[in-house]
Amino acid sequence: MSKFDFSPMPDADGYFGEYGGQLIPPELKTVMDEINTAYEEIRQMPEFQQELTDLFADYVGRPSPIFYARRLSDQLGGARIFLKREDLNHTGAHKINHCLGEALLAKYMGKTKVIAETGAGQHGVALATACALVGIPCEIHMGQVDIEKEHPNVVKMRILGCKLVSVTRGTATLKDAVDSAFEEYLKDPKNFIYAIGSVVGPHPFPKMVRDFQSIIGNEARKQFEQREGKLPDYVTACVGGGSNAIGMFTAFLDDEDVSLVGVEPAGYGLDTDKHSATMTLGKPGEIHGMKCYVLEQEDGTPMPVHSIASGLDYPGVGPQHSYLKDLGRVQYDTATDDECLNAFMTLSRVEGIIPALESSHAVAWAIRTAPTLTREQTILVNLSGRGDKDADYVAQKLGL
Repeated sequence: MSKFDFSPMPDADGYFGEYGGQLIPPELKTVMDEINTAYEEIRQMPEFQQELTDLFADYVGRPSPIFYARRLSDQLGGARIFLKREDLNHTGAHKINHCLGEALLAKYMGKTKVIAETGAGQHGVALATACALVGIPCEIHMGQVDIEKEHPNVVKMRILGCKLVSVTRGTATLKDAVDSAFEEYLKDPKNFIYAIGSVVGPHPFPKMVRDFQSIIGNEARKQFEQREGKLPDYVTACVGGGSNAIGMFTAFLDDEDVSLVGVEPAGYGLDTDKHSATMTLGKPGEIHGMKCYVLEQEDGTPMPVHSIASGLDYPGVGPQHSYLKDLGRVQYDTATDDECLNAFMTLSRVEGIIPALESSHAVAWAIRTAPTLTREQTILVNLSGRGDKDADYVAQKLGL
């Protein structure tokens, strides 16, 4: 029996402990409650469950395998490192898991347009893919900085037929894209649906996205136990909004012998203002319709944040992560841009796997930690995405 109590999570009002909720205008609360009711009804429908299960298997290519990074483990010494290969999913990341769920939900609800934001473009590509599959128009808002940085994903979104909106306000990155997309959604929330790209925002989105992503951890737990005859000692994943991490961690929450580690972007360093270490340096606040840890300026507005990984530069974090931090069930650590780049190149050249810059934060933690452990111990890394989208940027950055 676990010493941690994880149910119900969230409660009926969408709170994980003191975090989450619906910090939104009354008229929008009505819409969110309708989405929650529809979700709870539709998710129980056998035809919805079967369609999603079939698509996970035949379209996404699930289950994604677990790979033992033998050469990397031998080179580092200490713990053996394993990778949950979400990078092998169709569209190249974990994002397709919840995007298929959200697009199917929109179809079952009779919505006429799906709207979303994207940072690194993985959520945008995955949602454009899912919307093309189910036949619903898709509109993606993306910061101009990220559009220039993630050109391959921008091209894919346009090929897939979505309307791409460039956001030039503020820092022209992920937070601003969220603001812009939400404004468009508010023009007709009855017929549109906002497909949030992580476990953030007002209830029920943190719950919905977690549920769709939990397939990662459910698979990984069974696969690892089958392979090794026991559970991993450490499970780690990168954290921005936190969808891939919650997807992985959920299956292990009751396993007290499994240490869970979320890795945030330290950017240029925690002693600078160029980072996105929300859980490490932030404090409880409000952003985008929820209560969670937030990086704030002195005037209480969200802090401009930085990460080499476009999908992690967000000044908030999922409310369930905030709860798990306070509970002490998950440890939140950081990796700098330099550590991330080193992990990116190391995994590429030692194992022939080019990871996303987002995922490279978790790989960096594993590279740093493995030598401090014994050979009998194991680290399972959620390799949440592949680095095709980052290859040109990294090559330019490193002069390759």
